[in-house]
Amino acid sequence: MKTRVVVIHADNDPVTGIVRPGPNQIYKNPRILLETRTLAALRPDEVRVKMLYAGVCGTDIHLATAHPDTGYIRCSAPAQISAEGRVIGHEGIGRVLEVGSHVRHVQPGACVTFESIIVCHYCDECRRGDFNQCRHALLLGLQKDGLFGDIVDVPSMLTHDVSDMARNEKGRRAAACVEPASVAYVACQNMQLKAGDVVAIFGAGPIGLFAAMLSKVIFGAARVYVIEPVLFRRKLAEKWSDEIYDVDDFFDCGPSSVDVVIEASGNMNNINRVVRRLKANGRVAILGRSGEPLLLDAIDHMITNAISIMGSRGHLGGAFTKILTLCRNGLISLDEAVTSIINGPEEVCNILHSPGKLLEENCKALVNFGSEQPEHPE
Repeated sequence: MKTRVVVIHADNDPVTGIVRPGPNQIYKNPRILLETRTLAALRPDEVRVKMLYAGVCGTDIHLATAHPDTGYIRCSAPAQISAEGRVIGHEGIGRVLEVGSHVRHVQPGACVTFESIIVCHYCDECRRGDFNQCRHALLLGLQKDGLFGDIVDVPSMLTHDVSDMARNEKGRRAAACVEPASVAYVACQNMQLKAGDVVAIFGAGPIGLFAAMLSKVIFGAARVYVIEPVLFRRKLAEKWSDEIYDVDDFFDCGPSSVDVVIEASGNMNNINRVVRRLKANGRVAILGRSGEPLLLDAIDHMITNAISIMGSRGHLGGAFTKILTLCRNGLISLDEAVTSIINGPEEVCNILHSPGKLLEENCKALVNFGSEQPEHPE
């Protein structure tokens, strides 16, 4: 069976003198291509899926974007780009066409959404239940071929049946956003966010927006401040924010104290600037990846006030089930983050060649792989 897929190619040229270089120090000169590939025989533990929608993540954009001075990709998340290239994409919803001989929990015809972390289940971290920190994890669309294709084969362990949500367009778009919403949910959990907390969220991309939504609606935050440099995203985030700021405005005239900071923009300088505004036992979650170093000069304030800074990765450990339950009961509307529909793989290839407009005028963009004509959200 033939399928069209969106593939990233890059030169493997590690920077010399670095013991453990990251992807942003290994791969350079990225090229995004639309290719036609032949699917191999379906593995016993896989499902073959006709994609309906796939979400464009900031990680996809960072994979496709080179630093202008060095040519190295901006993505610092774990990635493996072989000589054959890597099919990108790790968020979405599709209809199951075929299941492997070992698959029992979904059947052909079901609509499924996908986790994006393939875990081993046997390392110490997995056996402790810390699946997001699996030592042998593979990331869909980064270390294993992903979802940007007309038809894709996916490990069945990643699938969640959302056939009930997929009966209408609103539900299909919401189901395509469960992965980033679950990442935001895990961050709120990691911060032990509770009723009455004051929360500052840097970055109003999809994960930052979902973090604001969950903080306000589900976790009971007393006040939520969102800090975002892009005007379009500031406007979109107003519904779930008590106040919304440009970055400099926040530090000039924003609140003097907060309980929790969620850094989802990738700008590490925000953390150093905000530390002195954290109350006693304040917590900081770092989600946004940029490859930048984190430099802190408020160490005495951190010690005196028992401030914690924690990296937060992943969506495993039940977050998918909780987000889906919240959606099905009408408590959150993930489709409200969707701001544009990209019509098929050709258009997403063109956009990823120059993604600046996508970042400036959107929150969550979805690629429509279905046969129906895409509708633009109101």
